[in-house]
Amino acid sequence: MNEQPDLGAGELRIRSSRGPEDFAPLVAIWRSAVDATHDFLSESDRSQIESKLESDYFPAVSLTIAELNGRPVGFSGVLDGNLEMLFIDAEQRGTGIGTRLLSRAVNDHGVRNVDVNEQNRQAVEFYTRRGFHLVARSETDEAGRPYPLLHLQLS
Repeated sequence: MNEQPDLGAGELRIRSSRGPEDFAPLVAIWRSAVDATHDFLSESDRSQIESKLESDYFPAVSLTIAELNGRPVGFSGVLDGNLEMLFIDAEQRGTGIGTRLLSRAVNDHGVRNVDVNEQNRQAVEFYTRRGFHLVARSETDEAGRPYPLLHLQLS
């Protein structure tokens, strides 16, 4: 694991969410990340998911936010030992922010499981390089949409 992100002169801070006041920038990060990594997602499914982020998904998880020089650039959401979401602004991908958020989720929130869209090969590789392995596969996502999920568990 690359524990020290390559952030240039930037200072990375990892903090807990303050609640709804944090949600709007997280939606923008989600949109940026999904545009960069989820080309398999239909526009209507993308819009439907996005419309529920602030009302349904963010309030249901323990959110952790990565800030670079005071600006949110990534976040994770954890519920009951499961990593429910991990998204990094497209401009910051590959800098170590995702690794830092994942480490925080594992170490501070007891994360042992994550479900990943099978078509998101970069995410599958990200988690497997960090010790997660395949334990099961589902033909559809949690909402019954035609996006197979890989159920990964930390070794």
